[in-house]
Amino acid sequence: METEIVRSRRKSFGLEIRNGKAIAHVPLYATEADVTRFLERNQSWLEAHMTRWEQQRQPFLRPDELEALRQQAQRDIPERVRHYASLLSVQYGRITIRSQRTRWGSCSSKGNLNFNCLLMLAPEQVRDSVVVHELCHRLEMNHSERFYRHVLSVCPDYRVWAKWLRDNGQGLLSRLEP
Repeated sequence: METEIVRSRRKSFGLEIRNGKAIAHVPLYATEADVTRFLERNQSWLEAHMTRWEQQRQPFLRPDELEALRQQAQRDIPERVRHYASLLSVQYGRITIRSQRTRWGSCSSKGNLNFNCLLMLAPEQVRDSVVVHELCHRLEMNHSERFYRHVLSVCPDYRVWAKWLRDNGQGLLSRLEP
């Protein structure tokens, strides 16, 4: 299986399937032999996940469908943000809805929140978990143990829904035109 190799200053090796393409993330110091061994050790993972991606793949969203998702998200997500912000006693800035290829949400240091409209294709609990995750960055701008204590205090099933997103999110993201 053809795999794109991306070298960076990372310390560990990683694999992902993005839009039906296998990508290996490797440290700068890795030799060709290291990369080959890593790919050979993970060949079954790559094959299984590529097959899964192909099975989950659905047609690209048409522009009108994407716009309908954006509008639906603009009604739904701010309501969720208000609800969970009051539970967490946090303030936030602007809420923006986008159709991003790699992120489900983000929180700027100024408190502005961004969410992916494709969240509307996920279960309601996934949307809640992403909203809670981003709002907890208003308390901790990191992913520390303290950060996750805040998340779990409001969303006790967070890990279940984060796993759902890891397992199924690529299938949703693949609905965007490349």
